[in-house]
Amino acid sequence: MYPHRLKKFWESTSMNDSIKRFCVGKDITVADAMQSINSGSKGILFVTDVDDKLIGCVTDGDIRRWLLKTADFNASISRFMSIAPKYLRRGQAKQARQFMLENSITAVPIVDREKKIIDIIYLNELPGSGRIRSSVLKTTPVVIMAGGKGTRLYPYTKILPKPLIPVGDIPILERIINRFCEAGAQEFFISVNYKRNMIKSYFGEDEHPYTIEYIDEDIPLGTCGSIRLIQKQFDKPFIVTNCDTLIDVDFGDLMSYHLSSQNLITVVAALKNTTIPYGVFEIGENGAIENIKEKPVISHLINTGMYVVNPELIPLIPENIMFHMPDLLEKVRQQNGKIGLFPVNEDAFLDMGEFAEMKRMEEKLRLVEG
Repeated sequence: MYPHRLKKFWESTSMNDSIKRFCVGKDITVADAMQSINSGSKGILFVTDVDDKLIGCVTDGDIRRWLLKTADFNASISRFMSIAPKYLRRGQAKQARQFMLENSITAVPIVDREKKIIDIIYLNELPGSGRIRSSVLKTTPVVIMAGGKGTRLYPYTKILPKPLIPVGDIPILERIINRFCEAGAQEFFISVNYKRNMIKSYFGEDEHPYTIEYIDEDIPLGTCGSIRLIQKQFDKPFIVTNCDTLIDVDFGDLMSYHLSSQNLITVVAALKNTTIPYGVFEIGENGAIENIKEKPVISHLINTGMYVVNPELIPLIPENIMFHMPDLLEKVRQQNGKIGLFPVNEDAFLDMGEFAEMKRMEEKLRLVEG
């Protein structure tokens, strides 16, 4: 099935370059590894030694677990990488699909006699593969905050409410719902205010494999206040998210982490790398320069606007006043409640709140040429 791919490799150095994008040394930092995973959008890096031989691998899940445990962006990936990566030998490429399914992996490198990588096969790139649907959110309610005016996207939002602004040819709200449906979600609660009838009309035109209950805000209630208007009594954790962000998250891992950690709220946070475009001095005593870092990169975890919330927190939300999720986080923190953080890669968080970010979202989804 795959001999032509190996033939193309030997005939073209560009294949070699594409493989190198997903290979790193064991001494790179966690922040750099996350950046490399972001740029490749494959969720995995293969670790090679100075002779380009395969010695390990690290996934975005490995990085997330490390950050949850230590919050150390500057550590070397050698601290937690897998030192027994799965691989196939040259001539075994036909076995790749079955091998990946049996070993619950999404990518497998093909190596030569010296254990140097000559190809990488990805499960989702094989014929007939696509986004895998699951049922992990089958009984999890999803609350989407869609009542804002979207002033940063004016004049688009003078005509359409922000949730109906198309990304490609599909409204952002529909794309968000579709992502949740891929994880099995069936029950949605959508908070609406500005141009609410247009939103209701759009989703009322066709039948859907999910239900929508609208939360009508007569006055703006922020990113949290409208939850008090939901009539249904939740008996398990539910998800709250904004209507202008697409977040590529493993919902199974997210819900498992929330439950096993016994969090009251889990915040999905994305890595954000900020480059300071200058040389930065490290100063010692008496103003002496001890070190100069040229254009250093500072890594932060930023709030994506997605949360897993326990139902017992709903009474903490005041009725009929503006109240945001950070306000609820602060209330829980003041009461010594447990708040957890679930990190995702920078490119897993796509925000269309501004025009530049909307273009980035379209490029990332390959809806336009970058």
